[in-house]
Amino acid sequence: MPENIFPVFDRILQKEDKEKLLKQKAKVIWFTGLSGSGKTTLGLALEKELFNKGFLTQILDGDNIRSGINNNLTFTREDRRENIRRIAEVSKLFVNCGIIAINGFISPTDNMRNIAKEIIGAENYIEIFVNAPIEVCEKRDVKGLYEKARKGLIPNFTGISSPYEIPKNPDVEVCTDKLTIQESVDKILKFILPLIEYRYVKL
Repeated sequence: MPENIFPVFDRILQKEDKEKLLKQKAKVIWFTGLSGSGKTTLGLALEKELFNKGFLTQILDGDNIRSGINNNLTFTREDRRENIRRIAEVSKLFVNCGIIAINGFISPTDNMRNIAKEIIGAENYIEIFVNAPIEVCEKRDVKGLYEKARKGLIPNFTGISSPYEIPKNPDVEVCTDKLTIQESVDKILKFILPLIEYRYVKL
């Protein structure tokens, strides 16, 4: 730890205090998948479902983060790793506030996802693999990113000039070329609801 840095983590209210107030268990729901696989679409739909059920959430999405807190980073492998590290640190703060973070990031390698999991804490990290063939992702690409990448106009583009490592053991896998948005969200909800529902234990 740098000299003259004196954290006060031991003196601030704890995660459990905030969870009790909000009546929910804080987690980070981390969507990973190719560009165009459906991460943002599912994240938005999931947030609405959770909001309607009384949960407090915060969406962290690739484009929003890249235009703000990480606007100084490029798409090199090193900067992508730093991008994920910063996002994980921010996510950890939300978790410590008792909030459920819904994150949508390509996070293309096992190493990057493990960095996020380690920072956030395995007990607070839920990994959702949004699986769609690259052909389907390209058809959905209204921004024309894949076309530009194939022309060499966008370097280090995941799936074209940069690899995507399929998660080995995601908590949930949704195949968005086969399931509707609602079917995908229902599958995710079935897994996460028991983990985020607050159960008051009277001592």
